[in-house]
Amino acid sequence: MTDIRITDGFTKETTTHACELPIESVIGSERVKLDDTTLRDGEQTAGIVFSDEEKFNIAVMLDEIGIDQIEAGIPEMGGSEIETITRIANAGLKASVLGWNRANVNAIKTSIDCGVDAVAISLATSDIHITTKLFKDRAWVLDTIRKSVAFAKSHGVYVSVNAEDASRTGIDFLVEYAQAAASEGADRLRFCDTIGLMEPFRMYSAVKTLREETGLEIEMHTHNDFGLATANAIAGIHAGASWVNVTVGGLGERAGNASLEQTAMALKYLENQEINIDTTKLFEITDYVMRAAGRELYPSMPVVGKSMFSHESGIHADGVIKNPKTYEVFPPEEVGLERHIVVGKHSGGATIVQKMKERGIEVGREDSQAILAMVRAKSSRLKRALTERELFKMHDDYMNKKEGS
Repeated sequence: MTDIRITDGFTKETTTHACELPIESVIGSERVKLDDTTLRDGEQTAGIVFSDEEKFNIAVMLDEIGIDQIEAGIPEMGGSEIETITRIANAGLKASVLGWNRANVNAIKTSIDCGVDAVAISLATSDIHITTKLFKDRAWVLDTIRKSVAFAKSHGVYVSVNAEDASRTGIDFLVEYAQAAASEGADRLRFCDTIGLMEPFRMYSAVKTLREETGLEIEMHTHNDFGLATANAIAGIHAGASWVNVTVGGLGERAGNASLEQTAMALKYLENQEINIDTTKLFEITDYVMRAAGRELYPSMPVVGKSMFSHESGIHADGVIKNPKTYEVFPPEEVGLERHIVVGKHSGGATIVQKMKERGIEVGREDSQAILAMVRAKSSRLKRALTERELFKMHDDYMNKKEGS
């Protein structure tokens, strides 16, 4: 693939929009914190298994980029899961390390014994889960969450209470559940859109009510079944949530979770928020996790896909050559990538002129248009972009023919 790399044209400035709202007054000045669950919900993606060493490496990489909390796994699974979580918890990471648990005292004790400083206690709150999965009632749910939180807090750990299937839970009971957890000292409530059926407007309303009625910090845990995971997470933040549960590459059950890279860059560039993430390492960690998961980091993946900064269309390439900000919100280096101007069927004359200039060759409009016609014909015939060698040979053949005529 032929490409042109352009690295200038970006300066640090606040993102502005034609219809910009007073963002600061909407979500406040407090930094939104990211809790990464790649090692728990990410690994729960059907068919994915990380090795113990991969899990540890991912934890270290997450810590290095500045994640606030790492959900290291499920200690109750036993075996090497306990060993790996214990290793992560005792690795001296800057991030908080959290173990995920059912609302069960023995399970919570297993997490605490691993040395984690935080636990997630998960319990279903929707009637469909309570009656058909747990075979219990709401009174049992409230009693169980109180006992579980009280036990965890008696051991001095940070407690995140998960409301599984919160999006199908009546808001009145969800408030009651949160208040029951808060009465025993819970630190935050995780709003779980377990099957990804929320949309941003309803999400905003639900989270706003929870914040106003309970005073608890709210964490967003959103699934991508309708492609709205990141949007729902951002809507929750606007409503007062201060945490987002993310996964690298958007891994997770079924269609996945809100992705780390999308959420971080959305906070930075759409919401003008300060983030604690070293974004230059986003491609590196996504590439590593996807390889470990046996999944493809597909070119059009938002933020870190290589197509994010690959331009072929003549109008787009011309704009980017003149000023990268015409078609890019942020420079590729910011997420660990490079820009590519692709030479192919949809290229324009500006691309031919620029590419030849890089080789020290000046071509006029007539010659560039003639070469462009050849490029388009060959690209259409081959059904792909052209390589650098092909482009320059095409130029040399054209010039030889022109000079010999």
